[in-house]
Amino acid sequence: MNHSTPDFTQFHLDVVFRRAAGKIIWQPRILAWLTDKVFAGEPLPAPYTGMTPAELYRALGCSNRVYEFSDCFVSHEDPRVHISQSAVNETDYEIVWETPVGRQRALYRCSANSPWHKPIQWPIADAPDIKIAAWREERRTWSWDQDLFDRLQAEWAGLGAPTMYICRTNVQKLIIEDMGAENTVFALTDCPAACEAYFEALAITQERLIEVINASPIDIINFGDNIHAGLLPPRWFRRYVLPVYQRRSELLHKAGKFVHAHWDGDCKPLLPFARETGLDGIEAITPRPQGDVTLEEVKEALGDMFLLDGIPAVYFDHTFPEQMLIDCTRRCIDLFAPNLVLGISDEIPSHGDIERIRLVGRLVDEYNASFDEARGGV
Repeated sequence: MNHSTPDFTQFHLDVVFRRAAGKIIWQPRILAWLTDKVFAGEPLPAPYTGMTPAELYRALGCSNRVYEFSDCFVSHEDPRVHISQSAVNETDYEIVWETPVGRQRALYRCSANSPWHKPIQWPIADAPDIKIAAWREERRTWSWDQDLFDRLQAEWAGLGAPTMYICRTNVQKLIIEDMGAENTVFALTDCPAACEAYFEALAITQERLIEVINASPIDIINFGDNIHAGLLPPRWFRRYVLPVYQRRSELLHKAGKFVHAHWDGDCKPLLPFARETGLDGIEAITPRPQGDVTLEEVKEALGDMFLLDGIPAVYFDHTFPEQMLIDCTRRCIDLFAPNLVLGISDEIPSHGDIERIRLVGRLVDEYNASFDEARGGV
């Protein structure tokens, strides 16, 4: 595969569905690097100044994991739910959900350093809030936005296959979106029945979403869980998350989808469950020196499952010499190819060297070219 004239959309599909004759794809996520610069009002360095995200990927000659297609799946609350947002002060704003069974309120704070907003008051604070949230989820429905799909197809043409994140699974949703880690621990201890009723409601609405996914042209599905074993112990994973992974994978595989999950924190205690999940692969597992596992431990756990990513993000920083990046890249390829969508675990840092993207791309080109040479240049 020559990066100068690629069709990464088809090649991406060929790799994950094992039709690429041994070749792999280089698919670094660089949008955090880009987003941080845009937020800070800092121009991109030459020769990338003024480029859109898609133009930047084209200039770098690499593929993107195009998760923007997630927005093609539109969530609809029960029409009796009224949602309002209002400013509280210069930095804070509130969101209120008024429902026939009660009221939820959340408070968020804007950051001076990031486009992401910090929850000051979580949407779920106690058992009554959990019941309201469950009522909302039981009634949530989904639809498909074909117009947005068509626009995204045109924008990202040739850069990667359409890909989407499905909603976080039960405990992960409580921790990251609804309650925070500490409150989730107390909730699962003090009111487990209410939590489990909420989890059942989430399963209902998410299976409705899967019906829409299975009828869609998007074939690569990610469980966007952001799993970190420090917040999700093995007993919770086994009890709550594993059955959902297995059920989702079963339903999505019936429609021929490629299914993977995003584990971007420490995950060594959870890797023994990998082959039980029903997943085709796992994204963003971060090796040492950044994460808590070696590449060899990841390979032992995954077997013939796909690894998506594999190169620690810190190797794209000048703190680490280029040779360490080169050695890690080659080790990833040796261990995981062809079951590999090579990328950065998790994303290139905002102070990273964007030219190292090209360096890895050349290594992948050299590896893929060896297959053409073996077939006599075909």
